Amino acid sequence: MINGFHTIIYSDDAEATRGFLRDVLGWPSLDAGGGWLIFKTPPTEMGVHPAAGPDGEQWGTVPTHQVSLMCDDIEATAAELRAKGVLVSDEIRDEGFGLTTTIEVPGAGSMMLYEPRHGLAYELDG
Repeated sequence: MINGFHTIIYSDDAEATRGFLRDVLGWPSLDAGGGWLIFKTPPTEMGVHPAAGPDGEQWGTVPTHQVSLMCDDIEATAAELRAKGVLVSDEIRDEGFGLTTTIEVPGAGSMMLYEPRHGLAYELDG
């Protein structure tokens, strides 16, 4: 059956994005051949959200996929990323499910950083 979950970040500057993942976030990688790096990521989980609200208002273009980075302490993580030169939004928002902000990933645009308030699915047994 399924034994993993593979994600891809499409980038206008793959080398810059890879450098961010490797040098700023400190994620190890392997070379899958031809310089295509596959990064070991932290534990993951996946949510499925409707593309429209209860009144039919569209929340995103279908299909929409989102990659977010989770952390234990958003204030400390945002400060650490800023110290490494990462552009982090000044605003930390309370979204109910957690505290969020936005970071800029070189070559790949904006990505949500969040401190979840919900249970962590990657901690489930099985």
